Amino acid sequence: MSEKKMTSSRRHHLKSLVLSIAFGLREAEAKQLVINKEAYMSENCPALDLPGSSQDLQELCKKLHQQIDKVDEERYDLEAKVSKANKEIEDLKIKVVDLQGKFKKPALKKVRMSADAMLQALLGSKHKVSMDLRANLKQVKKEVKEESAEQVGDWRKNIEDKAGMDGRKKMFESEA
Repeated sequence: MSEKKMTSSRRHHLKSLVLSIAFGLREAEAKQLVINKEAYMSENCPALDLPGSSQDLQELCKKLHQQIDKVDEERYDLEAKVSKANKEIEDLKIKVVDLQGKFKKPALKKVRMSADAMLQALLGSKHKVSMDLRANLKQVKKEVKEESAEQVGDWRKNIEDKAGMDGRKKMFESEA
């Protein structure tokens, strides 16, 4: 499959088309921004009618100062939110870069090493460890069952001995 390369004139023509479309969208966005700003100002900032007396002017100034304080608080809160969001974005960008890092795992080499040498490498040269696995095992002695010879006899006698309360008592005594 051979892909044909685009000619420079075709590439230039497509680039100019994309730029002209982007320029038109940018102009439309700027006009919409101006319209939105005018609508917001007309809604939230009524036309100023100045009263004639100085008392009314002082009350108007107090109202304006209260509104300015309120707007400053909102601006401060928004700045704090924006700075927090920017910090989170930077942290996430760092995490993405770390996760995309091209770390190749090295090919492991086969090493012939005894178990003693491995333990000594892990625990350090101060600890002398011997790998005598049989030293830690429990010693178990085989018990020879002597009862097997007795049970070979008459089985009816054995049942009669264990029948009744006396027999049960014997069973528990013999097991303990």
